[in-house]
Amino acid sequence: MLYFEDFPVGSTRDLGTFSLTEAEIIAFARAYDPQVFHTDPVAARDSFYGGLIASGWQTCASVMRRMCDGYLLDTASLGSPGVDEIRWLRPVRPGDVLSVRMEVVESRPSASKPDRGIIRSRWTATNQHGETVLTMVGMGLFGRRPA
Repeated sequence: MLYFEDFPVGSTRDLGTFSLTEAEIIAFARAYDPQVFHTDPVAARDSFYGGLIASGWQTCASVMRRMCDGYLLDTASLGSPGVDEIRWLRPVRPGDVLSVRMEVVESRPSASKPDRGIIRSRWTATNQHGETVLTMVGMGLFGRRPA
């Protein structure tokens, strides 16, 4: 079990890789983000993107899964008060292989609740070419290590 104290500023975690198929991109988009460049490969060729791309929200959800599998499920996580920043920097295309990394950028004990602390992290997803496709900065609440 990992606690607040296990996330010092500057620490990083590589959270693995993932890839989205054309079918996964279309299915997600039909359910949650039905813009033509996410749902129709033929029409997407004539779009600004020149082809089918994943919804940024699908990329965020896929990164969240890597966060859960990579560390959150083994922590004293108390949830999150939110994400301050999401940036979709490059399109994610079917078959791209994305690598996810987390870096702790701030760590402080709660001023009002001594049993927990607040971690601010930056998550970065890069494609197989080393290009950053997504950055997110958010907060997590973690229980402190029992005495």
